[in-house]
Amino acid sequence: MLISDAFAQAAAPAQSDGGSLMSLLPLIGIFVIFYLLLIRPQSKRAKEQKLMIEALQRGDEVITSGGELGLITNVSESYVILEIAPTVEVTVAKTAIQTLLPKGTLKSIAPSKGAKLRKGNKSQANNEPKEDKKETDDTSDSSVDISKNNDKT
Repeated sequence: MLISDAFAQAAAPAQSDGGSLMSLLPLIGIFVIFYLLLIRPQSKRAKEQKLMIEALQRGDEVITSGGELGLITNVSESYVILEIAPTVEVTVAKTAIQTLLPKGTLKSIAPSKGAKLRKGNKSQANNEPKEDKKETDDTSDSSVDISKNNDKT
């Protein structure tokens, strides 16, 4: 015959109770480290966020998760109305509020009136006065505009 008979192996010696506890010790250590480094800080942040959302009131300056900065003009149970510009108000879910800003932050970051730039005007973006040069050709009566617009948009 080509296949030999299989015989049962001898029983392995029984391990003592201390050995099984020692083999579980690294696994328990990994769970403790996982809890301390990941689960606990995450739940702490979630609790702080929940308390901040519950404490929102009219006049608070906030940043939404979409990046909009605004002043809260009205607070309801699940929504807030943000004023993101002098006459622009949007309704946002309370859960979309990411950060509560200190009072006066919006005034300190608002652009000044002189900082408004026209789109595509490179000379004003560099705070250089715009120059229009006109030269006339002696041989003809027409005037030629030599100012060049090198704007790349």
